[in-house]
Amino acid sequence: MSAVPDLTPLPRHFFDRPVLEVAPQLLGKVLVHDSPEGPVTLRISEVEAYAGEVDPGSHAYRGRTARNASMFGPPGHAYVYFIYGMWWSLNLVCGPTDHASGVLLRAGEVLTGVDLARGRRPKARKDSELAKGPARLATALGVDGRLDGVDVCPATELSSPLRITSSPGHPGVEPGAVKQGPRTGVGGEGAAHPWRFWLDGDPSVSPYRPHQPRRRRAQLDARSSEA
Repeated sequence: MSAVPDLTPLPRHFFDRPVLEVAPQLLGKVLVHDSPEGPVTLRISEVEAYAGEVDPGSHAYRGRTARNASMFGPPGHAYVYFIYGMWWSLNLVCGPTDHASGVLLRAGEVLTGVDLARGRRPKARKDSELAKGPARLATALGVDGRLDGVDVCPATELSSPLRITSSPGHPGVEPGAVKQGPRTGVGGEGAAHPWRFWLDGDPSVSPYRPHQPRRRRAQLDARSSEA
């Protein structure tokens, strides 16, 4: 298990940049959720970038809706949404307000609160699988729709239950360790964008799966894979 870094919240200007700059730089950063059951911290190992209304793979491609409103900013806030009618996923909003870009947190290594994460993810065979995939990550952290729109760059650690943190004194990510490729499960015009970033060789990174037409059986398989 990795050492736990200092948990100083990242400044908002970190997120107020193009999403393709922010996404790879989130690798190795630490996410904290202070839930009523206790805190869990997680080191991010895999992300995907979504570029808002210019990106066919984005929820915001066709404009603002009640579901995706948090994507439109301001930067440094959470966008939490429901998938497959069963699971939550966590995104971090980037770029200027109304730009609607964001980074999906796909996977990470649980650093502290491991017992709590295990209780939430009893089907995980080992600790590296606790947050191996976006739905698993949200489940291990105890993230749900109540955190949609929450500020992850608070002025003080106690002013938000969900924080993305810097890690002074903690070993950084070597440039050669960051890999990129197409996003998992994205089809159509957005399929070829190499906007998935991950830490090479990290056991918590989820397997890549190309887009497949969703039929009833495929949906059921996808639900099972996130359990």
